Order: sequence, then structure tokens, then C-alpha cells
Amino acid sequence: MHDFKEAGAARITVHYEACPNLHRTIQVIKELGCKACVAINPHSTVALLEDIITSLDMVLIMSVNPGFGGQKFIENTYKKLSDIKALKRRYNPELLIEVDGGVDLTNITKLVDAGANVLVAGSSVFSSVDPLATISALKHPSIK
Repeated sequence: MHDFKEAGAARITVHYEACPNLHRTIQVIKELGCKACVAINPHSTVALLEDIITSLDMVLIMSVNPGFGGQKFIENTYKKLSDIKALKRRYNPELLIEVDGGVDLTNITKLVDAGANVLVAGSSVFSSVDPLATISALKHPSIK
């Protein structure tokens, strides 16, 4: 993790499923002076984060399985957003909630309404005929 900090990272995200010592890993990230973030895969429940939520700066809800772009958005993401939003309200009001995977113009408003305040849109931008127009539309979904 020191290499990430040295390279200029301000935030470091670790996958819950790949991190056997999550509390210690979050401590190290914080000791480096970085924001600590945890990603969870689509099959993982938000409840897994309840014991560590107060130490986190951001939670990343994966709305597709990690590995490659262009996958179909998993609809259960909306429930997970509702669940993490409840944990945020209860334990960590400053928590950022990020969604990555299948984010596009058809679901961006609903994702924000459900609690997401950081969104990753890859394929919807890079496969667009006009990426700049798509980025603009994603930033301002009510203006079409």
C-alpha cells in the first residue's frame, strides 16, 4: 500500500472478499494518510461491513461481477444501496457510497436517488458514439 501512496493515491480501496484482515488493512491505509474504502462484490451482503463502517470513508457497491466491462447491471444493487444508506445514517453520515458496473443513462437517476453519490461509468462512456456528450448527460441526467 505504501507504493500506492507514493504514486499519489489519496484513496485506497480494498475488496472485502480479498482481504482477510480488513480492520488491520484499514488501519494501515489511514496511517498512510489516505482515505479508506472497501468494495463488496454483488453476492456479498452490506451487513458484512457493519463492524467497520465507522472507520471507512467510502463503500463501493459492485453492481456487476469484477473482471471485465460491459456486463449487465445487477438489479439487487438498489436494495444494497438502501441497506448501506441505512448504515450510513446510523453510523457514519460522511460516508461516500460508490457504484461501479452497468452505470448508464437508464439508471443513473435511480442510483443517486437510492443513495449513491460516487458513480463509475466505463462502458457507457467508452462505447458511446459521443463520449463527451455522454459524460455531460451523466453529470446532468435531467437535461437530455
